[in-house]
Amino acid sequence: MKTALLLLASFGFASGVAAQHPIVLMTESYPPFSYQEPGGKYRGAGIDQVEIIMREAQVPFTLEILPWARAIAMAETQADHCVFAAARTAEREPRFKWVVPLFVDRNILVRHGGSKVSAATMEEAKQYTVGTHRADYTEGLLKSFGFPKIDLSSDIDTTLRKLLEDRIEMMPMSEGVYEKLRSTGTAIERVIVFSEQHLGIACNRATPDALIATMQTHLDRLIKDGAQTAILNRYGINQPQ
Repeated sequence: MKTALLLLASFGFASGVAAQHPIVLMTESYPPFSYQEPGGKYRGAGIDQVEIIMREAQVPFTLEILPWARAIAMAETQADHCVFAAARTAEREPRFKWVVPLFVDRNILVRHGGSKVSAATMEEAKQYTVGTHRADYTEGLLKSFGFPKIDLSSDIDTTLRKLLEDRIEMMPMSEGVYEKLRSTGTAIERVIVFSEQHLGIACNRATPDALIATMQTHLDRLIKDGAQTAILNRYGINQPQ
């Protein structure tokens, strides 16, 4: 596991709150939002934004790519830990302190290209086996929508492999990820829109309110000055209108 330790010149929060330990920021491998290049550098539309936010806030931090279930569990249970990009759902709302949105995400159900899977409504989609990865917000949504056949994997790559091997019939996927995979020749096809939500940084409840406010201020600035849109466009991500 690679940990990128980014210690800034100032070890105090811009808000005046003393930083005793670096903030541990965790994400999953989920191109084009977050991924590791062959040379080891972390990249992605989410990572680029988070690095700017923390640098401008003058907050020391580490950055790690982990399996999603582990990352979100650590953010909920360990002080000085945050996870991104987490969907801000009603169920998750009270479990974390939030900095949002890094992006607005439309999630779609996709099938293996050329398969006979077809659904015009969510009710029709429920006849199929749908896969996702453990602790992802889509697991909770599938259950709340009443999908009876849910296949769980450890990560999105495993779920995608199952779809391409016809071991599952559909999977939910960010529209941005779908477009990226299609552009590289992955044989998947859109079925229907599944959900739409804000994704952001979810921090442990012990995180000082002053730090959350400082991070939110710098994210708001990214959005206001157009820098967020430029970052998303650089990675080929179009925001829902």
